[in-house]
Amino acid sequence: MAPGSDRNPIIIGGLPSQVPDFDPEETQEWLDSLDAAVDERGRERARYLMLRLIERAREKRVAVPEMRSTDYVNTIATRDEPFFPGNEEIERKVLNATRWNAAVMVSRAQRPGIGVGGHIATFASSASLYDVGFNHFFRGKDEGDGGDQIFFQGHASPGIYARAFLLDRLTATQLDGFRQEKSKYPNGLSSYPHPRLMPDFWEFPTVSMGLGPLGAIYQARMNRYMEARGIADTSKSHVWAFLGDGEMDEVESLGQLSIAAREGLDNLTFVVNCNLQRLDGPVRGNGKIIQELESIFRGNGWNVIKLIWDRSWDPLLAQDRDGILVNKLNTTPDGQFQTYATETGGYIRDHFFGDDHRLRAMVESMSDQQILHLGRGGHDHKKIYAAYAAAKAHKGQPTVILAQTVKGWTLGPNFEGRNATHQMKKLTVDDLKRFRDRLHIPVTDKELESGLPPYYHPGRDSEEIQYMHDRRSGLGGYVPTRVVRSRPLALPDDKTYAAVRKGSGQQSIATTMAFVRLLKDLMRDKEIGKRFVLIAPDEYRTFGMDSFFPSAKIYNPLGQQYEAVDRELLLAYKESPSGQMLHDGISEAGCTASLIAAGSAYATHGEPLIPVYVFYSMFGFQRTGDQFWQMADQLARGFVLGATAGRTTLTGEGLQHADGHSHLLASTNPACIAYDPAFGFEIAHIVKDGLRRMYGPQAEDVFYYLTVYNEPIRHPAEPDDVDVEGILQGIHRFKAAEAGAIPAQIMASGVAVPWAVEAQRILAEEWNVRADVWSATSWNELRREAVAVEEHNLLHPDEEQRVPYVTRKLQAAEGPFVAVSDWMRSVPDQIARWVPGSYTSLGADGFGFADTRGAARRYFHIDAQSIVLAVLTELARDGKVDRAVLKQAVDRYQLLDVAAADPGPAGGDA
Repeated sequence: MAPGSDRNPIIIGGLPSQVPDFDPEETQEWLDSLDAAVDERGRERARYLMLRLIERAREKRVAVPEMRSTDYVNTIATRDEPFFPGNEEIERKVLNATRWNAAVMVSRAQRPGIGVGGHIATFASSASLYDVGFNHFFRGKDEGDGGDQIFFQGHASPGIYARAFLLDRLTATQLDGFRQEKSKYPNGLSSYPHPRLMPDFWEFPTVSMGLGPLGAIYQARMNRYMEARGIADTSKSHVWAFLGDGEMDEVESLGQLSIAAREGLDNLTFVVNCNLQRLDGPVRGNGKIIQELESIFRGNGWNVIKLIWDRSWDPLLAQDRDGILVNKLNTTPDGQFQTYATETGGYIRDHFFGDDHRLRAMVESMSDQQILHLGRGGHDHKKIYAAYAAAKAHKGQPTVILAQTVKGWTLGPNFEGRNATHQMKKLTVDDLKRFRDRLHIPVTDKELESGLPPYYHPGRDSEEIQYMHDRRSGLGGYVPTRVVRSRPLALPDDKTYAAVRKGSGQQSIATTMAFVRLLKDLMRDKEIGKRFVLIAPDEYRTFGMDSFFPSAKIYNPLGQQYEAVDRELLLAYKESPSGQMLHDGISEAGCTASLIAAGSAYATHGEPLIPVYVFYSMFGFQRTGDQFWQMADQLARGFVLGATAGRTTLTGEGLQHADGHSHLLASTNPACIAYDPAFGFEIAHIVKDGLRRMYGPQAEDVFYYLTVYNEPIRHPAEPDDVDVEGILQGIHRFKAAEAGAIPAQIMASGVAVPWAVEAQRILAEEWNVRADVWSATSWNELRREAVAVEEHNLLHPDEEQRVPYVTRKLQAAEGPFVAVSDWMRSVPDQIARWVPGSYTSLGADGFGFADTRGAARRYFHIDAQSIVLAVLTELARDGKVDRAVLKQAVDRYQLLDVAAADPGPAGGDA
């Protein structure tokens, strides 16, 4: 953490609108001086003087207002550039070979019969940005720590593969397996950075645009969190995020910039590749995206380094005494700069320099070819090195480097700067020849004309390859590399789970509170207690977790520099530099990014963390589902709690808070193990098994999603003959029928199990129906297992056919079967085909609304009386009761009148 003196103050600066002038004569002298400069030397000279004064003021640590944007030139002056320690000639040869192999790999992937595509223009524009990092900055993991964390831009993956090929980390056979992961297994390469698909290579999935910058911010923060809590020494780790200027339009890209500045994350650097193009057109044709981004980042408290022009511009800028060239650069829109990237030197002379005699004079001695090669800063190794070195040296703020490049750079006139470049996958023979000549690649015309273009490797003993190995050796090993060094955790014994398995006695508590009680006991464990990372979006009190404030405390790198308004309370809000709880504000996206960073710490830093992320279930998978997919891809582990779950338990909040479908969303994620438990003893076994599966000797790359409710109920003690296997597989018989003659089965999950028990009583007492109640702890897991069984049977018809667990479990139960939950019917309907008998479901389909719980359940026909009607209806269909009883039940329970329902229990926010 940067020392306090290096951090930005809360108020950076402002105009003195209400500050009295105690020396008006001195003030007037300064104003007169400015007027004189304007009158005698012009506005441009006066502007220059003002900027120098601001620069000097900052050197003297005078708090002057931040400028939203600066001139369209490099932030680092030529005189301030550090010595470049590399061999630029060798690095250029290495880069040329990398460029060639990246383009050839994608072109070969378009061969007849394959045609799997690929992108070459993004890496072509950012190749130098990566190369300088690989040669001089990116730390590997060979020293035993986590090294640097590098979020590679997704569409640049061909270049990363191409470099790995030169280092003998990948073979030509593997390059030819690009985007053919199954058909070329084990030599297939994933299309983008996918850790799940290439778990020894990639660390961070980034191609879903916007998630890279968000993930990088919270990874940098997690590094500081782990160090502050004494879990891992992350002081040497730096987080680099390579992004695109078009990507910055994603709301996730910019939405959490302030937290990085607020917490002084100077261990974080964004490198935004500003090639001025989106996928199909200019980012800001009529504007200037670099200037716009500079304003945004500066306004959010970031250090901004603009890297716009290469060294060929230095002599021109040095003679710009009147500022006319800078003014031209400031006022030329991006769309025009893209046109210059595709035109001739003569065109640039006429249209850029030609409208002012002073500009024309600057380039009189230059040929059209020299003008054509006035380049962008993102392609200049020395300029890039200066920017990176400045970013690493800067303290107290995160840094963004805005590097201007040309999309498709070096690929030839059919690619460079063209709007269609993103969709162009293949180089023609003529394109390849021009490309070869420009890069000086020793490949003959015959080789290019006779078939697929060949890869180029200068030889293991060549000067270039030895240079690459030496540079990586000096920086601690090869990147990207994913290494898992963590060991299994010593997990708690059964005693830790004893309290919650005893039930709640006469007390009514919500399943949320049952989980919190268990979590409190787990956090007391000497082995794993400190590894829990509590995460919530500004709702700890709602979830009954304020009891953790005094002991676990809320993480804040600055501590608590104020007296809390609730300091007299036993459960007062308490912040600490070593706090265990992450209070990420009202941002599910930020919380999920923290969850991913913590859940993958076992691989990133070799130290497992156990994140527990609690949120309103409606605002979880629905709002941040893309990030949960990212979490699965990053092989992150942890517990996700969808609190205030269901469509009718939080009905006072209304439509947007009423979750009836998150289990369906969860079912789409293959890494998500989802449960809908009804009681504390079920939660105990699920959590215990989750810890075993995610942190035990045979750790799996999954995460657990538990939906918990805010409705208080009495939790029964765990039965002596508890069916642990059934709880974990997804269904167990909770309460066998004790009366009645006509058999039936009721299957319920979560908060619906008590309704099912009440329906069981009514059916026995009033209708002579003997109904068993089953607790379906996971509809999703039952379906997942059944699908796996069917797949096995499909592919192994000659073997004994397997039977799904749910079928075996219910085989001896006499139907009909009625399923009910506080979710849409689609949730329990997932298992319909495998239930051995007639099956129907009840559910809360439609929009939620604000009302009493009883009214909402009567409206959706999922309350106890509606369950009774559903069971009777199925029995009538089977001819086991007379259909006349159905109308009797409707009338007796007033099922057509929502207002007639018992309002049900009130309260219970947690």
